[in-house]
Amino acid sequence: MTHLQAGLSSETIDKARLELNENPDTLHQDIQQVRDMVITRPDIGFLRTDDAFILRFLRARKFNQLETFKLLAQYFQYRQQNLDMFKSFKADDPGIKRALMDGFPGVLETLDQYGRKILILFASNWDQSRNSFIDILRAILLSLEVLIEDPELQINGFILIIDWSNFSFKQASKLTPTILKLAIEGLQDSFPARFGGIHFVNQPWYIHALYTIIKPFLKDKTRKRIFLHGNNLNSLHQLIYPECLPSEFGGTLPPYDMGTWARTLLGPDYNDETEYTHTYNALHVKQALGNSDRECLEKHMKRSQSVVEPGTLKHEERDDDNTQPLLALD
Repeated sequence: MTHLQAGLSSETIDKARLELNENPDTLHQDIQQVRDMVITRPDIGFLRTDDAFILRFLRARKFNQLETFKLLAQYFQYRQQNLDMFKSFKADDPGIKRALMDGFPGVLETLDQYGRKILILFASNWDQSRNSFIDILRAILLSLEVLIEDPELQINGFILIIDWSNFSFKQASKLTPTILKLAIEGLQDSFPARFGGIHFVNQPWYIHALYTIIKPFLKDKTRKRIFLHGNNLNSLHQLIYPECLPSEFGGTLPPYDMGTWARTLLGPDYNDETEYTHTYNALHVKQALGNSDRECLEKHMKRSQSVVEPGTLKHEERDDDNTQPLLALD
């Protein structure tokens, strides 16, 4: 084990080897080969090329060096092409701060049964007179920058749950193809995070229509990881155990406190009048497994594979990125 794997559990190291092709004996060589490609793109300013930074991109692309470099280049190109989004990219930027304080995103302290971090969005909380979609996207990207510092999450990845309850047609009308494409480019094409699933719950018909519009922008792999549950929380629980979810999603945990993640980034005594100077470069959020995390993981080890009810979900194929079967809705 190299110093770049220090702090990882033995289970996570094994997972990285089996699922991501991570080999500690060739780790430095793999990193250097990606770094050597930087000179092929003089049009891009690669602001970071240190070992730890490149490693997260290798993990996101299963140590395929060419695909890793493409993602690294796209990461910096996206930032060059959208300079205004990243001009004041810190938690105390007024727009980002408002979005964080309104729960965009929510970040559960509890991991899911596979060790993945769960992000949640309550769409109806979007007050369009207070938060622009761009500021919400910036707050999500900043949060991911903080979270991806944790090497366990680089390997285990993330889950996103979006609750569309009470999300109005008027609110939905502001989700134009242009800004949705910007979000997809930032999250799918330009960030080194492994998303194991994106779950829609309580979505109205017009969200189905929006999904149809954005489908052409989604990679096939991403499409297969989007689950439209409607109001069927049982199908959600087949993929994320209730022990890992707050009560809003039919889970056994207490209701989610919208200020939890904002307090993590802004400080425990945050308020509208106080300014903070933390940036994601200055924050390293790496939480040890809490009791609730262990409970989810332990119950997963004891529990057999969930039974799928006929007519609810259909088996598509096995997802080689995770130990759960990949399921898609009819």
